[in-house]
Amino acid sequence: MPRYAQLVIGPAGSGKSSYCTTMVEHFSTLRRVVRVVNLDPAAERFEYPVLADVRELIQVEDVMEDDELALGPNGALVFCMEHLVGNPSWLQEALGETQEDYLLFDCPGQMELYTHLPVMTQLIGWLQNWDFRICVVFLLDSQFMVESFKFLSGVLAALSAMVSLEVPQVNIMTKMDLLSPAAQKEVERFLDPDLYSMMEDSAGAWRSRKFQDLTRAIYELVDDYGLVRFIPLNRDEPDTIQEVVHLIDSTLQIGDEEEFREPQEVDDEANLEDFLSSQEN
Repeated sequence: MPRYAQLVIGPAGSGKSSYCTTMVEHFSTLRRVVRVVNLDPAAERFEYPVLADVRELIQVEDVMEDDELALGPNGALVFCMEHLVGNPSWLQEALGETQEDYLLFDCPGQMELYTHLPVMTQLIGWLQNWDFRICVVFLLDSQFMVESFKFLSGVLAALSAMVSLEVPQVNIMTKMDLLSPAAQKEVERFLDPDLYSMMEDSAGAWRSRKFQDLTRAIYELVDDYGLVRFIPLNRDEPDTIQEVVHLIDSTLQIGDEEEFREPQEVDDEANLEDFLSSQEN
């Protein structure tokens, strides 16, 4: 049986740890088990129990204190992730070999890890070798998506991760619950956008014809091929959480291998209570 994994990525502050907490709580209401793996060596705290924590292997603070390395925060984080991919046995042992696992990997917020460094690609390769089906979950903060230029920037970041990681990806607009009703209505136009209309609406802000032509070409590429779409996540609305879960389940093809089980027959009323009890268990 395959194992399943969400690789939760996105810019710093996009709500990755909050997303993992939300998923753990929602899965609990569904009577499904999901476990979280912290892959952020700079994490300070989180509100969920962890199956494995990369900080047990290496921490950003320890690397920064090494005078020989002389690395700043970003360089130290990249060093930690390279150290992780250099020790696959540690992660494999931490994950164990239990079948039918569903894991969330809470990843760091440095975008270079997902765009041009090979670290996450190597990690994905290991997980696939360990029989994991993987879905990348790319998060983007809705509070910064109220202007078309910022939306286009977010689309390009998501697209860059898709091209680099080469696995199925679901794009989510987070923190919808923190927006005012007016801002939520404004953001809704970015969920299934008419990019051509958005481009025309922003035409007056362009200072350069070259910039205008470049922006138009990018809009056309994204819109014509349907490359990037976002779905909203509002922690105060369980329906949006379930929609995210359903989409990711479909992407991971969860349940496709489940065998059909014939319903048991009840011969008489005397056995009805025992039958119902066995079905509940």
